[in-house]
Amino acid sequence: MGQKASPLSIGIAPMQPLRVGIAGLGTVGAAVLKLLDRQAAALALRYGRKIVVTGVSAKESRKERGLDVSRFAWFDDPAELAAADIDLFVELIGGAAGTALTAVERALSTGKSVVTANKALLARHGMRLAELAETKGVALGFEASVAGGIPIIKTLREALPGNSLSRVYGILNGTCNYILSRMEIEHLSFAECLAEAQRLGYAEADPSFDIGGEDTAHKLAILTSLAFGTRIDPDAIAIEGIKDISLADIEAASELGYRIKLLGVAERTSAGIEQRVHPTMVPRSSAIAQVMGVTNAVTIDADAVHELTLSGPGAGGLATASSVVADIVDIAKGARLPPFGLPVAALAPLEQAPLQMHEGGYYIRLSVYDRPGAAAAIAMRMAERSISLESIMQRRRPGERKPAAVPVVLITHATYEKLIREALAAVMADGFVAEPPQLIRIERE
Repeated sequence: MGQKASPLSIGIAPMQPLRVGIAGLGTVGAAVLKLLDRQAAALALRYGRKIVVTGVSAKESRKERGLDVSRFAWFDDPAELAAADIDLFVELIGGAAGTALTAVERALSTGKSVVTANKALLARHGMRLAELAETKGVALGFEASVAGGIPIIKTLREALPGNSLSRVYGILNGTCNYILSRMEIEHLSFAECLAEAQRLGYAEADPSFDIGGEDTAHKLAILTSLAFGTRIDPDAIAIEGIKDISLADIEAASELGYRIKLLGVAERTSAGIEQRVHPTMVPRSSAIAQVMGVTNAVTIDADAVHELTLSGPGAGGLATASSVVADIVDIAKGARLPPFGLPVAALAPLEQAPLQMHEGGYYIRLSVYDRPGAAAAIAMRMAERSISLESIMQRRRPGERKPAAVPVVLITHATYEKLIREALAAVMADGFVAEPPQLIRIERE
């Protein structure tokens, strides 16, 4: 019997190896090298092209990474690697400017394709970098920039061409989801859960970028462009973090049948595209409410598939490296799609919808002085703006001594945020509440 032909020998000449340079050998960069080593034979067999790392760059050449980097050409300057004799530059340095931006610009300018996991870089410079990639006829891949190992970029850009999208939203920051999950499960304060997240390495020593919502906002800016064919505008996103969420809010949400999640939401409205990042009460029965710990999830609302939810690890070396390798393989196959689904020139300017046009129910927690007429005054301020209340709960615990101010929770029917904020400002001016109100939106399913 004759020798069985391999997939590479059936009338197809093997392609030249894809020469890759990787800048940044931290947790993700080291994991990318390990995955490419482990999958080298399978990738070459499946796609007919070898992927060969030829050069690397990092701050320290002698750092222990669990792998031998001496087999690669070493570059102290990532920009020099970007201009070297490679086909693809992988940027895993991080940061919206500085070294990362310089190296990516140099790679694209010299005709190299680029893969990056850098959401801050894309949120601030994505349009210009995409336009440069298009001009040079090279690829710009960034699957790993949003939601770690979840293939949300490919899904939005390639998998739903027959759909018109109305909303994309999700849990895009594992640190915040971990903290909120622990608060609910362990009945711990925000400060206690943050400290534990830092001890476990889920939160940085300075966690403000995560808990303040900026990390989620950068990711949302990228998803908005892909979902609605608009130019990125990170400054058009209303941002609230989770630092003011108390255990009282977590417990009240549970009693009412909700969980609190930090969501990034982009929605098409009659007034334009609304983009917001904020703590949100979601029904406990919803798919996104089941996402606990450091897991991420993204839900797409579309006319043909209706609701599509993707969930999985939103961070971590191997999960993020999986997305980086997926982009590398696409480029090895010759994929050259416009980075944001449409050519940059065809992307529409973002028409920002004012947040006060958001229509939905609200959770309001007030610390109300125990005085005659207080409850009536609050109800009157709501009624003046036609805000209908679904329920009112007094949160004083059984056996608790009578405090000067009583926690009161209001749940409204659908209304506009502008009206809610006007009513609460009037309540504050009346002098019946002891501290600024807590306001949390209730997201529909």
